[in-house]
Amino acid sequence: MNMKLKWIAAAMAAGFSLHTQAAEFREYPDLPTQQVVQQVLQNYPSVLAAQSGIQAGEAVRERLDAGSHEFNVTGGTARRRIKDSGDNLRDWNVGLERALRLPRKAELDSALGQQTVVLAQNGYGDSMHEAGRKLLSGWFAWSRERSRGEQWQQQVDVLKQQLDVVTRRVKAGDAAQLEEELARAALMQAEIELQQAKLRADNATSSLKRHFPSLPLPPKPLAGEPQPLPRDLAYWLDLGLDHNHELLLARAESKIAQLSARRADADRIPDPSVGLHYLSERNGSESVTGVSVTIPLPGGARRAASAEASARAEMATQREALVLRRLEADISAVYNNAKASYASWQSATAASDLMQRNADKMARAYALGELGLNDVLLARRQAMEARLAAALVQLESAESRYRLLLDTHQLWPLGNEAEEGHH
Repeated sequence: MNMKLKWIAAAMAAGFSLHTQAAEFREYPDLPTQQVVQQVLQNYPSVLAAQSGIQAGEAVRERLDAGSHEFNVTGGTARRRIKDSGDNLRDWNVGLERALRLPRKAELDSALGQQTVVLAQNGYGDSMHEAGRKLLSGWFAWSRERSRGEQWQQQVDVLKQQLDVVTRRVKAGDAAQLEEELARAALMQAEIELQQAKLRADNATSSLKRHFPSLPLPPKPLAGEPQPLPRDLAYWLDLGLDHNHELLLARAESKIAQLSARRADADRIPDPSVGLHYLSERNGSESVTGVSVTIPLPGGARRAASAEASARAEMATQREALVLRRLEADISAVYNNAKASYASWQSATAASDLMQRNADKMARAYALGELGLNDVLLARRQAMEARLAAALVQLESAESRYRLLLDTHQLWPLGNEAEEGHH
């Protein structure tokens, strides 16, 4: 990264720091810290590319402010032969010409340059947002697979204890050898599930670390207790659309298309060229100094270019409207999912507790010789599945809520909205 890119990154980091203090982003025990998140997101390839995009946007602004017209130097020499006198005379000329950009075109070019920088800034924010989604998704994918592994490890431990109980009963003559074989088979099945869960957890860990190599992972995921969503959907829609980088990006693209259409319309009147010329004739005995003005005559190409730009501006306007509708639908879906998953977590937790108590009672009954092993193993299996379902729903509820907070810029700082939203 060259020095200018490093300066841009430092400026963005400073803006994030100020924005973080203003928004008072919280730390969550089941997520990476704010400092870690900013570090890994700012080093994500698409974000680094967007930083270069800001540099490119500033260069475009400078180019448009300067204009495309340049000075042209002309020169020539000739030798004149006069037949009557036989004289050979030398003539030469030099000139300086430049096209003059009309004032309206200069104003539009300046606006286009400024809007290009706004587009690049919103592109940076959108890249941060997408990288944040990638991080959040990968983090909970890792958490889910680790949770599966932990639940299956608990199941293996429980079935080992159950096997010990069955073995003691067989030795005491209170149970048939078949029951020991059944208990051992159930343990072996659980161990197979545990190995598969560990493999999936390793794959999830590898995927997360490959996308975010500097992301530190805790020894085990911490599952925070889900929280209900405050406010109604209208509140979250307003919050989510207020400084949504994807929407701001679409608006900036639409604005650029509209300015480009106005610029193409202005270009239907060609820019005149003004020149200063000096001519020396007859070996310098005569000289001529003059000024020239060249005005190109517009043709059909300029009208067609203006019509094309107008059509593209309308296309960009409709794309902006489409982005707005899709974002409204996305935020609504995330909001509904967060509400539903919280209710599901409450039900799954209650069911898990009930199934676990039932399994414990049946295990005690088997130890007293009051119940068959098949019933106990079935209860153990059902309790484990209920416990796993509750754990997964708990993670789903947390992820849905965090996703809503992320999309509404309440979870992590994703860009300098104070600057981006007012151009």
